[in-house]
Amino acid sequence: MSSVAAYYNGKSILVTGATGFMGKVLIEKLLRSSPNVKAIYILVRPKAGQSMQNRVENMVKCKLFDRVREEWPNFHEKIKPINAELTQPNLAIAPEDAAVLLSEVNIVFHCAATVRFDQPLKLALLLNARGTQQLLMLAHRMQHLEAFIHFSTAFANCNRSHIEEVVYPPPLEPKKLFDLVEWMDESLLEEITPKLIGDWPNTYTFTKALTEYLVQQEKGDLNIAIIRPSIVGASWHEPFPGWIDNINHFNGFLIAAGKGILRTIKCNTEAVADIVPVDVAINLSLAAGWYTAVHRYKRPKSMLVYNCTTGSMNPYRWGEMEYHILAAFKRNPLEKAFRIPGGHLTSSYLKHQFRTVVSHNIPAFLYDLYLRLTGRKPRMMKLLNRLHKSMTTFEYFSSCTWEWSSDNINMLLNQLSPKDKKLFCFDVRPLHWSEYIENYYLGAKKYLLNEDMAGVPAAKQHIRKLRNIQYAVNAFLLVVIWRAFIARSTMAQNIGCFLMDHSYKILNYFRASSLLRY
Repeated sequence: MSSVAAYYNGKSILVTGATGFMGKVLIEKLLRSSPNVKAIYILVRPKAGQSMQNRVENMVKCKLFDRVREEWPNFHEKIKPINAELTQPNLAIAPEDAAVLLSEVNIVFHCAATVRFDQPLKLALLLNARGTQQLLMLAHRMQHLEAFIHFSTAFANCNRSHIEEVVYPPPLEPKKLFDLVEWMDESLLEEITPKLIGDWPNTYTFTKALTEYLVQQEKGDLNIAIIRPSIVGASWHEPFPGWIDNINHFNGFLIAAGKGILRTIKCNTEAVADIVPVDVAINLSLAAGWYTAVHRYKRPKSMLVYNCTTGSMNPYRWGEMEYHILAAFKRNPLEKAFRIPGGHLTSSYLKHQFRTVVSHNIPAFLYDLYLRLTGRKPRMMKLLNRLHKSMTTFEYFSSCTWEWSSDNINMLLNQLSPKDKKLFCFDVRPLHWSEYIENYYLGAKKYLLNEDMAGVPAAKQHIRKLRNIQYAVNAFLLVVIWRAFIARSTMAQNIGCFLMDHSYKILNYFRASSLLRY
């Protein structure tokens, strides 16, 4: 029997960030591995014109839940949505809903956070730090709480080169910073944000570091563990290989390169691409939830931190990824590509800027000009500007390599039975990167772009047409350059005649040889 799966049966669980990428995978895994779970309460708020009910209905219709749906068509009855807002006092939860949570919840999984790198400091603090503080206050009042699992990020302390599985003190006290942003004018706060965050690259990583320290300060007698995933990517195995449902950062770059829009990315090809599959992070969090709850009497005052990364156990470099992605583009191209798919990584600023102008800006400008002339709205330059902005914010993480300790990961792995190691696998050492990247790309093609594999032959034919067009354009430009600049030179004319004369002689030689053989 699986000890971890058995533990969650009969339990009531609270999940924040349930409609996000990791939250959905967590709920699906819980329902599939522990079908007798009592209830899964999720905090949801209206968003983008959708009510709480509509968001939950769309979530349970997601393809992610197909395996659970086949085995248990009424799985959605276990999911109990509660209207809440992390930025509001007491999470804006109605008194009757709060009473249910206080009397029922056994485990909390806190996945909710803003993952935008360019979020204003005040909003990032409200969502990441203040929201967590409000949730901790609620957790302290829960009558049957056994474990509280907080999702942070492996880059919370990215200003260090070696990161242990400990909570580091931040340069500022979270509560003092709360007071500061409360009264300060937003324009002034934006101006001093770089000084406040210091050597953190953005407000996301900075507020995540503050939140870890806040959790440690206010944990009291709660049994808490912190999960630190690195770059969370598509699923490795569960519920099926390559599952992905968002176009944030790396996923967007992958699609843009496959469409032929993105041709150059600035990064260090020797740096480790610390991508962790989403199912690895979720399996680890569920195992950590079990361990935190079951061993709470043995280790009542400890708070374990788990660095959920791949770089320390199974390193994979950006340069290797470039090769595997280009091979995947060739085997299964995306439909209706803008240009021949590609993308080159470089650490050279000059090379990157040159390629940006030649391969991005000029083609985008010409395409937008074509759209204007045909009475349509230009869009390519706007799309490229968004891509360039996203690449700039991501560049920090694709140019550096970190060392993460994994003692707690190894300890937890040793606590699992053979059954649990298989059912809740988070050992990344057997991960075969070329196969994973292939499935990652195919997942983006199928689940993000809704492209059928039956369309691959037509996509390949479209790529061949684009290649022929490229050859024709290159030949035309060569002739224009020759006639405009080179052909006016007497020396260039003599060289041209010499080459044409020798080419003619070579052709005649091969023709005569073939006639003699005949």
